Amino acid sequence: MSRYETCFAQLKDDNQGAFVPFVTIGDPTPGQSVDVIKALIDGGADALELGLPFSDPVADGPMIQRANLRALDAGTTFNDILQILKEVRDYSPQIPIGLLVYANLIYAKGVRDFYQQMKDVGVDSVLIADVPTKEAKRFAAIAKEIGIDAVFIAPPDASDALLVTIAEQCSGYVYLLSRSGVTGADTQMQAPASELINKLKEAGAPPTLLGFGISRPEHVQRALAAGADGAISGSAVVALIEKNLDNNAQQTADLRAFVKGMKAATQLS
Repeated sequence: MSRYETCFAQLKDDNQGAFVPFVTIGDPTPGQSVDVIKALIDGGADALELGLPFSDPVADGPMIQRANLRALDAGTTFNDILQILKEVRDYSPQIPIGLLVYANLIYAKGVRDFYQQMKDVGVDSVLIADVPTKEAKRFAAIAKEIGIDAVFIAPPDASDALLVTIAEQCSGYVYLLSRSGVTGADTQMQAPASELINKLKEAGAPPTLLGFGISRPEHVQRALAAGADGAISGSAVVALIEKNLDNNAQQTADLRAFVKGMKAATQLS
């Protein structure tokens, strides 16, 4: 079984949903990034979604855009990213690690080489934020050859045909958007109709995680009530990093506490 399969099977046995926090690798600095990610794990994260810093993160709102810029301004290199991922994998051998990347970063390293390097440091999945489903199939084929899950985004207005395609091509989990637009904790989540989630399940899709606008425990509960298998929170997590840029101890303490509170909301009745 993959780490994702093991994770979701255990959560099902425990009658829980998944809580998955997102941060950008290298934010606020490469050295502090390791402590940030460890704090998420220590707080009880079921899996991780980690962004590779990019100069033009078009799918992200201002909060995560600033995280990308902080990581780049701090001099985060590709070798730093690989080292951070290796340290995280060594720290937590079983937690699923997913990456959110932009296509240019993959092309810059060579598609096959990129996936192989990520596999070597313990990455479980890759989601490409700026590639449509039709084009993403080519990346998914290479990823699966190497042993990395290809995660796809399902928009809230997806047609039945698109949902079937996503179910067929996606592995690890489906990233279901709660609303259109870009990331941001200040924009209210909109829980999707259970019908959309049910269609994904009927088409044989992997577990569904709901993202965009997830910033409070009640958002997690609403996601699970709609039938999602878990929730992803990014901007609300990154806001805690930004709030405590000059106080690393408070930063990691706040991150642990936030994840603990969000994870507590995943217990199903």
